[in-house]
Amino acid sequence: MFVGRHERQLDPKGRLALPSNFRSQFEPRCYLSFGEEGCIDVLPAATFEEVAYEMLEKVKRGEMTKAEQRSVAANAIEVSVDAQGRITIDKELREFAGLELATSVVVAGSFDRAEIWNAAVYDEQNAVGSARIKAAAVSASTS
Repeated sequence: MFVGRHERQLDPKGRLALPSNFRSQFEPRCYLSFGEEGCIDVLPAATFEEVAYEMLEKVKRGEMTKAEQRSVAANAIEVSVDAQGRITIDKELREFAGLELATSVVVAGSFDRAEIWNAAVYDEQNAVGSARIKAAAVSASTS
């Protein structure tokens, strides 16, 4: 289970130290892929394999196109976690998420995966989500 918000720094080589409480779930390898709203998804190998199997089944049922499945597979990368608990984020994924070398990023838990965010984008997304949760709570309490 991945929860919490962790501020990190990308080093000049594009490496990112995973939060210590996440590392054991990602070692020795994990997968990076395009996430929703412009983040990078970080999935444990077993979770990624489950997602891949589900996609293959969706293609068979006609719920997803082969082109969509191919795109997900082509844009995912397998990475190793080094002895310092770091992963290397390739240039294409950094560009997708708006991450610059030697800058702050947010690693946020999303229950079944971690997400790597441009800090400003994460703050915007988090504010939207928090506002919706607060509005729903107010609505529920006045009903």
